[in-house]
Amino acid sequence: MFSVEKTVEVLLYIVKTVPDTYRALKVLYLADKKHLAEYGRLICGDSYVAMKLGPVPSGAYDIVKHVRGDGFCWTDVPITEAFTVQNYDIVPLREPALELLSESDIECLDAAIEEFGHLSFGELKDLSHDTAWESSDRNDGIPLEAIAKALPDSDLLVDYIQDS
Repeated sequence: MFSVEKTVEVLLYIVKTVPDTYRALKVLYLADKKHLAEYGRLICGDSYVAMKLGPVPSGAYDIVKHVRGDGFCWTDVPITEAFTVQNYDIVPLREPALELLSESDIECLDAAIEEFGHLSFGELKDLSHDTAWESSDRNDGIPLEAIAKALPDSDLLVDYIQDS
């Protein structure tokens, strides 16, 4: 189940280290893949779309576009009090509320930030153009099962997802 409130906190957590919108959303994708592989769920419950430049967390991107002023996000969460967007960077206006993130969320976010946060636009683009992205038409949703199939031990994970 997608959570706007948690997604805002996750974005705030990531952009402390990786402020660029594109790179921050890619780090979220890679953290989600790790969390899915290890814990059987996505961090924010977001859905992914196969955009030209790679997988994009749809809800998180809608939140960013809303703050940027070129999108709509229906929520009571005070998003514009959490961060602003300047050029391509997400600029936090406060610290993330860590109590909304689980230990496993933070573990996977930290791992993805450390491993991938320093990579360039092109490196992240290449890395995120995985089999899950390749399996979907551009601008279409990427099924959770496709993301799971791009991971080690995918058969067990796909069975778990389908049974949930």
